[in-house]
Amino acid sequence: MTTQIELTKEFFQNNPNRNIAHPEAVDWLTAEYKRRTGKVFRDPDRFIRQLHQQRFLQKIKKGVYRYDPDMADNKQFDDFTKAQKEEIKKRDAYKCVICGLGIKEGLEIHVDHIKPRDKGGLSTIENGQVLCAQHNFKKKNYNQTETAKKLFINLHRQAKAIDDEKHQKFAADILKIYEKHNINGHIEWPDDKS
Repeated sequence: MTTQIELTKEFFQNNPNRNIAHPEAVDWLTAEYKRRTGKVFRDPDRFIRQLHQQRFLQKIKKGVYRYDPDMADNKQFDDFTKAQKEEIKKRDAYKCVICGLGIKEGLEIHVDHIKPRDKGGLSTIENGQVLCAQHNFKKKNYNQTETAKKLFINLHRQAKAIDDEKHQKFAADILKIYEKHNINGHIEWPDDKS
């Protein structure tokens, strides 16, 4: 009998190199599982997320996934090997590439992907760098500030569309703080900043 995870893999393997919206996958999975087993497939989302976390699927955007056989089978998308980590640490002299401090100063160091794996970054020596724990943590926080800015841009857009002045002003005030501190300037906020 086919398990739910195997059925989810089967669906994407039968539709390679195609961006698939979430509803299409869920509809097929629930119907096919019912046809094969007579049972209800209660949470297909969980297995789609799991396959994405395992790097079997690429997340193209919210609710859209893609199975690329070349990428799914490419071990360079796995984490760095122990040997790779050691080579990267040695190359970077066991020091954080941002602050220059490292194990000699008693700091914990991490091997980090320059281009993150969830954005297609490979686990290669060239895509690795040493960061101290503090700068590795900051890098993760910087991604959170990008996400938050996009959230407030979206809130501003939605509030403007329904003439909700209170939330439109709230979002605009937050976005002006991003500008004041020059945070995430690469994420453009439309010119109509009213």
